[in-house]
Amino acid sequence: MSARQPRTLVLLTLNEIEGITALHDRIPYDCADEVFVVDGGSRDGTREFFIGHGIRVLDQKSKGRGEAFRLAVQEALHDHILFFSPDGNEDPADIPKLFDLLDEGADIAIARRFGPGAHNEEDDQTFRWRAWTNRAFTLAVNLVWNRGSYVYDTINGFRAFKRSSFKKLMVDGPGFVIEFQSTIRALKLGMKIREIPTYERARIGGESTAKSLPTGVLFVRHFIRELLIGKRFSRGPDTGGSH
Repeated sequence: MSARQPRTLVLLTLNEIEGITALHDRIPYDCADEVFVVDGGSRDGTREFFIGHGIRVLDQKSKGRGEAFRLAVQEALHDHILFFSPDGNEDPADIPKLFDLLDEGADIAIARRFGPGAHNEEDDQTFRWRAWTNRAFTLAVNLVWNRGSYVYDTINGFRAFKRSSFKKLMVDGPGFVIEFQSTIRALKLGMKIREIPTYERARIGGESTAKSLPTGVLFVRHFIRELLIGKRFSRGPDTGGSH
């Protein structure tokens, strides 16, 4: 068994009071050595909930999931960093499993919603537009850049990174593109990507901020951009920090 490395658990929030109220007791906070929240401007009591439970909350100065990732990596104390959104989609029981994959040598560990043993929240629906779109983007990424084992979910945000690996990716994608871009660039650099099957459940309260059409357009634009730039990554926002 690989030695356990120090871990940072990052919770990404924007008006998730219903989700975190339901999930708080199920989140294995004790499997991490550091826990903090990156909040995108909640006005429903989410920030106050965490502060009341003694968990540090960082406020984003700029909007977007991409900015949240970069801020978290900059502030984290440890090299192994996991991102979790307490909205009901993601299973807290998978948090230790993803950390374990980093301990075993993975650069990126992803909770996949597709492939053997996995479940996507649209699996019980007749028309699975979001799932089909996700699979199409993932297939394209694998065909173009993957020379190893198939990556079943290039997009899901429930994932963990080694900070040292994340910095090499120089990701600058906005919003929900950040995960897609990081997977593509990791494949370009031949990084080790490991996945575990996860069971994606329905969102608890609120609405997803990932609107299908504009998000899909952004994905297409960034896919084309990654085709054009190859490995010539430009330096994006600083992801280093002083820790």
